[in-house]
Amino acid sequence: MAEKKRGLWQLYSLTPDGKVERRVSFCPICGTGYFMARHHDRLTCGKCGYTAFISERRPQ
Repeated sequence: MAEKKRGLWQLYSLTPDGKVERRVSFCPICGTGYFMARHHDRLTCGKCGYTAFISERRPQ
C-alpha cells in the first residue's frame, strides 16, 4: 500500500484577511514546537505522552 504523504501545510490555514492560523495546539508540557495529535476523542503529545480528552456536550 502506498504511504500517505503528510505535509506541514495540513497544520496551518489561511484566514480570509491573509493571516496564517495554526490549526492544532502545542503541548502544554513540552512547549512551543511540539504539536498535539488530534484523535476522535483526545489530543495526544507524541514526545511526552500527555493526553487531553475532548468532552462532547450532548443536547438534552
